[in-house]
Amino acid sequence: MPTKTSVSDSVQNGGAPVGDPGIVVDDRVLPDSGMPTEFVEGVLDIAQEGSGLLRPKFAPSDHDVYISSSQIRRFNLRLGDSVGGTARRPKENERYWGLLKVEKVNGIPIEEMKVNRAFFEDLLAIYPDTQIKLSTGKEPLTPRVIDLISPIGFGQRGLIVSPPKAGKTWLLKDIIGGVAANYPNLPSGKAGVHLMAALIGERPEEVTDIIRHVSLVTKGEGQVAASNFDESPEHQTRVAELALERAKRLVEEGRDVVILLDSITRLARAYNLALPTSGRTLSGGFDPAALFPAKRFFGAARKIENAGSLTIIGTALIETGSRMDDLIYEEFKGTGNMELHLTRKLADRRIFPAIDVTRSGTRQEELLYGEKILPKIHMVRRGLELVSEDERTETLLERLKKTKDNMEFLETLNKG
Repeated sequence: MPTKTSVSDSVQNGGAPVGDPGIVVDDRVLPDSGMPTEFVEGVLDIAQEGSGLLRPKFAPSDHDVYISSSQIRRFNLRLGDSVGGTARRPKENERYWGLLKVEKVNGIPIEEMKVNRAFFEDLLAIYPDTQIKLSTGKEPLTPRVIDLISPIGFGQRGLIVSPPKAGKTWLLKDIIGGVAANYPNLPSGKAGVHLMAALIGERPEEVTDIIRHVSLVTKGEGQVAASNFDESPEHQTRVAELALERAKRLVEEGRDVVILLDSITRLARAYNLALPTSGRTLSGGFDPAALFPAKRFFGAARKIENAGSLTIIGTALIETGSRMDDLIYEEFKGTGNMELHLTRKLADRRIFPAIDVTRSGTRQEELLYGEKILPKIHMVRRGLELVSEDERTETLLERLKKTKDNMEFLETLNKG
């Protein structure tokens, strides 16, 4: 099946033509005369020998389109580029459609592409200094709590720490909804935040739920890269890597990108199985070599000076009974600059969002709030310290329910 075949495998098996599938004229590849064609678009996945496939859904599928190495070199295409163009149907001995003409890259017509494109690794990273507002009004309460307790900035590297059945999926959906509502693409042509979800090792029904939610709130403009728990570790890691490279290409164009990664724990587990063993073993049978690629994914989050940003909010699983999961969390908890802790105690009492307001927080939060709001946030923290630890979240939620938005809530603090 092509869904399990790499680019190199398909070429060796005669699945797609080697070299240009048409005639080169004026640095374009024109279709063969009389050959039925269609416009196609996908994310470029490049194989070791230099050719590639355009993947519409990040993961290998029957709808992938072959692109030759000469086309990739001619237009200076990179892993993760969104490439659109004219393609022809596969011939009898071919497995994939063949790209005949590159028409646009990352939404930009090929004639207007920059000659010298920026490289993500060369962009200067700075502290996040602009808050991503999630709240959209009185309801839902989850975005309002996050804005007050653990604000997310453009370029944040955030960790959502969650035990099982603590409402993690609902929290992610609320974050997605808040970002999509507050930072859409405008009719004037101004680009909003590009929203992506990377679902690694998840249940198929949850993947479907997130895909539909992202499509609904972003009006089809968001992207979901998913690999279910029943797929191979190599498949899971490749989907995650391609999603990250797609985000990097957008940041190089000056865009603001937000990735919701669910979960870092399962991504690290997949690398632990996919990579060759290093001969060393940590607690729970975890190979330390598997930490590097997972940290490389998480560490890509950054705010770019005078340009775009890549925000990554990843989930880490705890209290699963697995020593490996605990180890992964311990290795990652110092790498982020924002943490949001969920607690099973609140979830068991059906108090949602089950956020532990005491343990949750953001580093350098003063850069996000500003001088006027920061003292009021400190007042909220001090007020919660006067309440017993088990009642703090519930008390905050009750106060929020009585106000129409966070600004009104902060104004009521002065009134006692």
